[in-house]
Amino acid sequence: MAATKPGDDHYLTLSCPDKSGIVHAVTGLLAAQNLTILDLQQFSDPVSKTFFMRVHFGHATDLTSLQQPMSSLASDMQMDYDIRRVTSKPKVLIMVSKIGHCLNDLLFRVKSGQLKIDIPAIVSNHPEFADLAKSYNIPFYHLPVTKDTKAEQESQILDLIKQYEVDLVVLARYMQVLSPRLCSEMSGRIINIHHSFLPSFKGAKPYHQAYERGVKIIGATAHFVTKDLDEGPIIEQRVARVDHALSPKELVEEGSNVESQVLAAAVKWWSEKRVFLNGAKTVVFN
Repeated sequence: MAATKPGDDHYLTLSCPDKSGIVHAVTGLLAAQNLTILDLQQFSDPVSKTFFMRVHFGHATDLTSLQQPMSSLASDMQMDYDIRRVTSKPKVLIMVSKIGHCLNDLLFRVKSGQLKIDIPAIVSNHPEFADLAKSYNIPFYHLPVTKDTKAEQESQILDLIKQYEVDLVVLARYMQVLSPRLCSEMSGRIINIHHSFLPSFKGAKPYHQAYERGVKIIGATAHFVTKDLDEGPIIEQRVARVDHALSPKELVEEGSNVESQVLAAAVKWWSEKRVFLNGAKTVVFN
């Protein structure tokens, strides 16, 4: 028997109207193809009546014989599905403004192999991180934006998304509100890190607001972007305990650590096909 390789493993993700027999049908189909289920997670949402499933299976160098029966099953069960090699790296465009801790963290995780994505380009409305991008041999696009040039600037961003065949856009502290047009064209494919534990303390200085209120925890939220500001489906939230002795500057520093962790987790889970949109919410198999 030939030795298996990581490239022989795949992720199968699917969602469909909930009904009995879905797991049996899918696992039976894979078994009929002599494929091995390495990990399986599922969730049936009683509210939306939707079934979600993620299967990590192996070992197959060629899935040609799987395509027709899987397509037939999907048609019968009104199923949206996707199959992707575990080793394939989705293309992620990162956007940033003047605050770089999330960008720096993502770049390090990619270089060290912790995060298996490809970053074809970095976009910013400021020039500060051009040298950082250069140090990682990643093209950097400085696209300034004003109220009058927003439509033109976002058209340039969409051109880059098309040029690099981008799968996901990550707003790593990109401090501009995206237009409804960009949100619509990239619906379900933009992740933002919000520098507070939503829905509290929205706005420009959440840690200063937290300081004024004497909070005991601070946090950050990674979510998909929609045309409604900071209202998109939440992927991950984390908090850190603080106390009365911390200054606003120290709260910012503590918050920066949480922001980096939350965004990295959200991007990693997305890249591993663990995140499903479920209306205004998400299903996350983590």
